[in-house]
Amino acid sequence: MFLDVPEGKDPIAYVWGELVPGIGPAAATAATSVYEHSTLPLREFEAARLRIAQINGCVFCQDWRTERDGQKVEAGFDDEVRQWRTSGALDDRARIAAEYAERYALDHHGIDDEFWSRMRALYTDREIVELSMCLGSWLAFGRLNRVLGLDTVCVLPSHSG
Repeated sequence: MFLDVPEGKDPIAYVWGELVPGIGPAAATAATSVYEHSTLPLREFEAARLRIAQINGCVFCQDWRTERDGQKVEAGFDDEVRQWRTSGALDDRARIAAEYAERYALDHHGIDDEFWSRMRALYTDREIVELSMCLGSWLAFGRLNRVLGLDTVCVLPSHSG
């Protein structure tokens, strides 16, 4: 991390909560809202989230696993998402969630009618909008953490050392 964080301050809390008080707390609220209010099933949510994390390169985001009602995706799920085209562990909805995440992040101009036909066969309009909002949040805030080097100061145990 290259930002100057006052001694004794948590870098994440400082950057997201104190450094730009008119924006940081609002951004933090937006970022946490997708976890608190999403109605998407966990595997689809995590397939999309992990694909964005992989593309962003955010170490923390790649290591994070969303938990709902004491449940998390299985170990190795991140590898399945990385190989979403050929993975036998992803059902059609999780696979297209990962595909949408990749297209959203890397080629949003290339999202064509053929893709939307496949997407709309599996997801309702409400779910598409919800997933799109989640993708936007993860893309923006995961990149912010990665670009500013925050992802290396909030690393979970599996990436430390």
